[in-house]
Amino acid sequence: MDGQWLAATAALMAACAAGGAWAASAASRLKNRRSSNLFDISMQLNSTLKRREQMTLIMERAKEVLPVEAASVLLVDPDTKELFFEIALGDKEEEVREIRLREGEGIAGHVAQTGKSVIVNDAGSDPRWSGRVSESTGVTTRNLLTVPIHGGGRIEGVLQVINKRRGKPFTNKDRQLLEQVARPMAVALENARLYEKLEQSMRELQSTNAIKERLESELQIAGGIQMSFLPRTMPSAQEPFDVCALLKSAKEVGGDFYNFFKIDEDHLFFALGDVSDKGIPAALFMAVTLTLIKGKIRPGLTPGQLLGMVNEELSKDNPLLFATIVCGIFHCGTGEIVMSEGGHCTPYVVRKDGEVVPYKLKKSLPLAAMPDVPYHDSTFALQPGDRLLLYTDGITEAENARQEQYGGERLQQFLAMTSGMSSAEVIDALLMNVFMFADGASQSDDIAVLSLMRR
Repeated sequence: MDGQWLAATAALMAACAAGGAWAASAASRLKNRRSSNLFDISMQLNSTLKRREQMTLIMERAKEVLPVEAASVLLVDPDTKELFFEIALGDKEEEVREIRLREGEGIAGHVAQTGKSVIVNDAGSDPRWSGRVSESTGVTTRNLLTVPIHGGGRIEGVLQVINKRRGKPFTNKDRQLLEQVARPMAVALENARLYEKLEQSMRELQSTNAIKERLESELQIAGGIQMSFLPRTMPSAQEPFDVCALLKSAKEVGGDFYNFFKIDEDHLFFALGDVSDKGIPAALFMAVTLTLIKGKIRPGLTPGQLLGMVNEELSKDNPLLFATIVCGIFHCGTGEIVMSEGGHCTPYVVRKDGEVVPYKLKKSLPLAAMPDVPYHDSTFALQPGDRLLLYTDGITEAENARQEQYGGERLQQFLAMTSGMSSAEVIDALLMNVFMFADGASQSDDIAVLSLMRR
């Protein structure tokens, strides 16, 4: 009898252990699936510059992350402070999008005012509840979860989901998850807003036959919007690197570009490129290229893999333009750099002792030249005091009145004299050296330079 009891107890314990293991495995799978969905959301937000496409993608994914009947994005009208439905997924989208909520009205208005998330699991009994949307659509709201969209020190809008499926209440875990979904939305909205302004400015420029003064004024505005896509601040003196870049367009808008930003605490991404045209078309192509780069980069991705992904996106519509590019990832601790290029000028490494070394990367085709292009990675290291210099052909092909070019040899001779200079000092001195060589001849091409030194 005791043996039978012991056997039964052991079997029960084994079953409990198996059940616990299954539950832990299920929880782990759920966590992994949610993490994957959050990563997909971040990627999708930056995969397009069209605001409605961005919001539709995010709403569809939000409904996968949280099983709900409907989801919506309400944005704040900067003039009236009203909330309007930018996107509302569900059977009554058109009716919902006609509604505007007054400042502070309803749960959404309260969240937009306070900047704090709200869970309401009994909508009808909450004094802040406004039934205007439910009355207009005939959809009963049982419960809802609303989180703010923060951006630039202000509330851009709110993200709201209603009626959790199977009659379940919303929880703090749901709130934390939806806040993670909302976090990258403000950056994507700002990018889309900038792109809309740029498109609008370009359309106006192409369709008008206004007088020359107005055309020049509009081009200056477009140039300002284009510059807003570039980094506005340089890193602090506490970073283990000194990076600086400069863009000088030959006209009001151009096609050269650069970018740098930290992917995580240990890795700095940098890029510099040159679009094959000038003016308005080049500025638009540059904006799309930079947005795709920033949207697709992630920890663990090599520069070659990144360029391959960006090239596939740019090549889809057989564009008439292409862009040469060189980009890399700098490891802040070891000084190691992984780089890749697409048809760009040869970078230079300037050693601490003044030695200048052309760093010849394995060549590939420019972005958007054709699909299915392989891009290759090369690895080297900067020692403390070493510098990497990237540039566009506006430097080496600068001409003087005798139509002589500045050239790579003069560039190397100049760089050999820059030991001990900061990145900003090197760039300022280089531009002065080029302009002195040109001796008054007009700048015929855009110029972009990036200097990265390991401290």
